[in-house]
Amino acid sequence: MRAPELAGTDWLNTGDEQLRLAELRGKIVLLDFWTSGCINCQHVIGELRPIEEEFADVLVTIGVHSPKFTHEGEREAIAAAVERYGVAHPVLNDPDMTTWRQYAIKAWPTLVVVDPEGYIVHVAAGEGHGEALSRVVAELAEAHEAKGTLRRGDSPYVAGEAADTELRFPAKAVATAGGRLLVADTAGHGVAEFASDAETVVRRFGSGERGARDGAFDVASLAEPSGLTLLPEAVAQRVGYHLVVADTAGHTLRGVDLSNGAVTTVAGTGEQWRDGDDTGKALDVALTSPWDVCWWDEADGGPGGVVVAMAGNHTLGLFDPVEATVRRLAGTTTEGLRDGRADEAFLAQPSGLAVGRNRMWFVDAETSALRWIEGDGDGGHDVYTAVGTDLFHFGHRDGKAAHALLQHPQGVAVLPDGTVGVADTYNGAIRRYDPATGEVGTVASGLAEPAGLVVAGDGVFAVETGAHRLTPLDLSDADRVEGDALEVRRPATVLGSGAVQLNVVFTPPPGQKLDDRYGPSTRLEVSASPPELLLEGDGADSDLSRLIRLSGDVTEGVLQVVAQAASCDIDAEHPVCRVTRQDWGVPVRVERHGDGELSLVMSGNPGPAGA
Repeated sequence: MRAPELAGTDWLNTGDEQLRLAELRGKIVLLDFWTSGCINCQHVIGELRPIEEEFADVLVTIGVHSPKFTHEGEREAIAAAVERYGVAHPVLNDPDMTTWRQYAIKAWPTLVVVDPEGYIVHVAAGEGHGEALSRVVAELAEAHEAKGTLRRGDSPYVAGEAADTELRFPAKAVATAGGRLLVADTAGHGVAEFASDAETVVRRFGSGERGARDGAFDVASLAEPSGLTLLPEAVAQRVGYHLVVADTAGHTLRGVDLSNGAVTTVAGTGEQWRDGDDTGKALDVALTSPWDVCWWDEADGGPGGVVVAMAGNHTLGLFDPVEATVRRLAGTTTEGLRDGRADEAFLAQPSGLAVGRNRMWFVDAETSALRWIEGDGDGGHDVYTAVGTDLFHFGHRDGKAAHALLQHPQGVAVLPDGTVGVADTYNGAIRRYDPATGEVGTVASGLAEPAGLVVAGDGVFAVETGAHRLTPLDLSDADRVEGDALEVRRPATVLGSGAVQLNVVFTPPPGQKLDDRYGPSTRLEVSASPPELLLEGDGADSDLSRLIRLSGDVTEGVLQVVAQAASCDIDAEHPVCRVTRQDWGVPVRVERHGDGELSLVMSGNPGPAGA
């Protein structure tokens, strides 16, 4: 089909020029439908970089930013995300999701390829499509070169200017015993050490260049580090490093010896985890976007190790620096909010960790939730929720925890009085939850995307990401904000009550086939919010088609669908294999005469023009 024209409010990375698909005839256009807080979308930005470089003279990538959260639709927030994540292509702000609807998009992220004649030829939802996209673009370039319909050169990308500040989008901080502050300088790709005045930089760890190089403090390289934790001195002496860094975009944990500045990789292979075992020797196990780390001592009710907020697959991991092992502590990799046994709980992009009251507190960004994990008395752990309901409701509202609302929080800390501080990132606020009373209040507002909190002596600082600084806080008073309850707004799919046929359509990438060498090559897991929406058909199975049954008593809800498929090269001596995975949260409206079938496309292959 002919690609619809792009519609939105404004453009970034174009010198404020508006782009039209009609003016890009002769170019291969790749549309990346994304939203800035989505971890899968952030992964895709990295996956696209080598493709954009390889096909720079024929490919134009355009990010279509269609927001999930209200804050994400603001131009300033998008501009900050574009700079923070190094987006080097034009971006369209689509706050009303106009272009999203025109292209019938159902999930973040989704990639759409438009050929040089203006036709949609490839659609792929989710992440992990880099190799397939490279093949598609190469084949299109060859075919249209032969037809004479390919145009080279003249990219519309115009780089923006970055402000000259000491820090660039810092994420988290920790205080040393000597009163200094260590700050994860995310877009500066390093760690900065501040004097006790929280203003003077004493030294840096990392060259400032994005990378994965170990070595001395001034030659080592990191990639968007976020979380930091200090090891107990006895543990540090045994392992040879003091600081553990969640090197988020590098998919590793790094160790820093504060005595000499040496940086080493202590966990992760550098490859992003896609599927399979996530337990084993630390340097042999792939990680996925570790966002925060926190030591949880046995004396505080913990297992005696570093808890890892694994934002990339919605789990909590546990790194044992002495044994040099990694294992899963909580979560199933299904994105959502479900309490209970740690190995059965659903998490949603955990992004901040803090220990207190024999618990590990954490914030789930995508469910706008404050949660905790604690021992169950039998050697296991359970997950609980203090604030938050599901993936689709958020806001800025104080009061009793069951009534309170957050918006994409990324940081948490146990405050000196025993209450829990929350960096409520997309509300630009610091919130305080009192476990004793169950009350939530607002202690600071008007901040620029605070993503971390750190207690240093008698002071508390917010890591104000959007303002590139540490900000001292006055916690002596709290306001009560009674904001509106908001929800994610996407076009609902109208389905009939009763039996509905659910089909996930997966076509292996070009040159690959389903990989069934070790058993079923596909997996489908279905759940619903509220759970009462789904009468039959929940749970996991290997078939990508399933008959589900919807309740006629629930008129609105969300079907949560997780699908994955393994594929390998056809007839290759040493085949390249990959796992494609996609999570959907499909808003549905149930009506008596609604559709009896729901089809979701996990991956697509190029078809003929006009198909």
